[in-house]
Amino acid sequence: MRLDKYLKVSRIIKRRTVANEACDKSYVTANNRPVKASYDVKIGDEICVSFGNKKVQFKVLSINEHSNKSDATSMYELIEDNQ
Repeated sequence: MRLDKYLKVSRIIKRRTVANEACDKSYVTANNRPVKASYDVKIGDEICVSFGNKKVQFKVLSINEHSNKSDATSMYELIEDNQ
């Protein structure tokens, strides 16, 4: 699954276009390196999203094409959440 879609489905970022822009501006890293929106997310990847003073780092646990609000948080495990 593409990174921008994963960020939207897991509800880390609310809109796919915003996730795409965040990737283009290098606000998103996977395994400690900047990645594009087309990056193929794999189980076990450590992803970090930074917006200003906010930083969310998480590990990918599952990849689902669709999820409801209650299932979205089971797709990842928070490592660090500085909000």
